[in-house]
Amino acid sequence: MTDPRPPRRTGPRPLPLHINTLILTWLTSRGGLSGLNSGSLPWRPDLAAEAANLRSRLSGIDPALFALAVDAEARRWMQGFVDGVRAYRDHPYRRDMDEPPCLRQIGAARLLDHGYGRPGPVVVVVPSLVNRAYILDLMPDRSLLRYLAERGLRPLLIDWGVPGDAERRFGLDDYIAGTLEALLDVAIRESAGKVALAGYCMGGLLALPAALWHPDRVAGLALLATPWDFHRGQAAQRHYLKAALPQIEALALTLGELPVDALQTLFAGIDPWGIPAKFTAFARLDPATRRARRFVALEDWLNDGVPLVPEVTRQCLREWYLDNRTGRGDWRIDGRPVRPEEVTAPTLAMVPRNDRIVPPDGARALGEAIPGARVRTVPAGHIGMTAGARAATVLYRPLSDWLHRVLAR
Repeated sequence: MTDPRPPRRTGPRPLPLHINTLILTWLTSRGGLSGLNSGSLPWRPDLAAEAANLRSRLSGIDPALFALAVDAEARRWMQGFVDGVRAYRDHPYRRDMDEPPCLRQIGAARLLDHGYGRPGPVVVVVPSLVNRAYILDLMPDRSLLRYLAERGLRPLLIDWGVPGDAERRFGLDDYIAGTLEALLDVAIRESAGKVALAGYCMGGLLALPAALWHPDRVAGLALLATPWDFHRGQAAQRHYLKAALPQIEALALTLGELPVDALQTLFAGIDPWGIPAKFTAFARLDPATRRARRFVALEDWLNDGVPLVPEVTRQCLREWYLDNRTGRGDWRIDGRPVRPEEVTAPTLAMVPRNDRIVPPDGARALGEAIPGARVRTVPAGHIGMTAGARAATVLYRPLSDWLHRVLAR
C-alpha cells in the first residue's frame, strides 16, 4: 500500500552542524566564565571596553548562580531551535507549480519556456550551478519568471538540473562554451532576433562570456547579485577556505562530486548562528500565515541543493575565491579571456545592499568594469532580492522595465 503522506523533510541541512554549533556555543560560554571573572580572557581590542563593562556588572553576582543562568539560556536557545525544526518539518506546505515546456535538453540541463510559447521579446535567464533554478519561480506570488511573462516578455530559463554521468567530468568551459552556447542557439531561433541575458549570482558569470562573444545576438545583459572581485570582503572566510580547500577537493574527487551538505557547511560558515536564530523565530509563527508558508517554501529550496562536480568545485573555490582570477583580469573560458571592459551590450548590474553571500563591493566591481553599465543598489539580501516580501518592488519591476527598453531597440 502506498503511503499517501508526503516525504518527511530532512532540513535544515546539515542538521548535526547546526546542533553542534549550539552545543559548542554553550560549552565555550560555560568554560569562559572563569576567564571572564578573572579578566584573563584575551579579548579582541575592539571588544575590550565592552568586556570590561560586562566584568564590572557581574562583579557582585555569585558565579555559581550566573553559571546556572548561562545554562538556562543555552537550553532556551536549543529548545527554540528544536521547536522550529519540528514546526518546519511538520508544516503541510508543499510546492505545487506547473512545469513549463522544455524546448531542449542537453544532459541534465533543460531550456524551460516560462512564456509557454507566447510571442514576446526573449530573455534567457541563467541561474547558478549550486542551487536549484526554481528559486526564480518559487511560489505563484514569488516568481520573477512569472512576473516577466505577465509583463509581455518570454523568459527562457536554463535549468542546470542535477549533474549526471554526462557532467561528471565537466568544467566551466563545458558548461559555458558547450551547454549554455547550445541552449542560447535554441533561444535565438525562438526569438528570431536578439535576446537579453539575465544571470543570477554565479549565473551572471556564466552568462558574461556569451555577451562578450555574441554582441550581435545579445541585446542586453542583466547581472543580479553577480560576484566578480572575490577579494573584496569576507577575508575571514577566505582564510578558512584556504585551509580547508585540499580536503574539499579530495572529497569531491573521491565521491565524484562535492555533496550538498558540504556546500551547505561552507555557506553556514558565513553566519554560523543565523540558521538556529531563524528557526527559533519560526517556532513562534502561526503556521497558517502566509509568512510561515513562505519561510517553508524558501527553506525547502535551500535544502534541495545541487552537488558540484569536481572540476567546477576546484575552479570556483580555488580560481575564483582564492586566486581571484576574475577580479585580476586573468579568467579564461575556452581559452578566451573574459574581459568585462569589452562588453558592448547595454548592462544592468543589480547589487543587493544586504548581501551576505556575495559582498556588495565584489559585485559592484563587475558593473563598474563594464563601459556604460548601470549599477543599481537593491535594498535587499542575496535571496531576498528574488524571493523576499519586497522582491516585486526592488527587482521584478525595475528589471522588467529595463529589459523592455533594451529589447525594443
